[in-house]
Amino acid sequence: MIIVTGEFRMPRSMLDSAREAMAAVIAASRAEAGCLGYAYAEDVLEPGLFRVTECWTDRAALDAHFRQPHMTRWQAVRADLWMTERRVTAYEVDAGEAL
Repeated sequence: MIIVTGEFRMPRSMLDSAREAMAAVIAASRAEAGCLGYAYAEDVLEPGLFRVTECWTDRAALDAHFRQPHMTRWQAVRADLWMTERRVTAYEVDAGEAL
């Protein structure tokens, strides 16, 4: 399983437009084969700071995700939304446990 976590920032002035674009990429990503979870969450204390959480069955599913048309559109749109400080990391995990 692949777990992806990260964060990015967008200026407050772009948040309404950003939310619409994010909702589209989230919905399309969740519909992909191999996607077990895909979410962006805005930090309660820092408006404009978003946390990324994704879960994929395997690396092949994640690689296929990056080739999807909605991801190509999202990569183009996020520059127009002034996305900054994007840091995203993928981790391969063998197992998990409920805490």
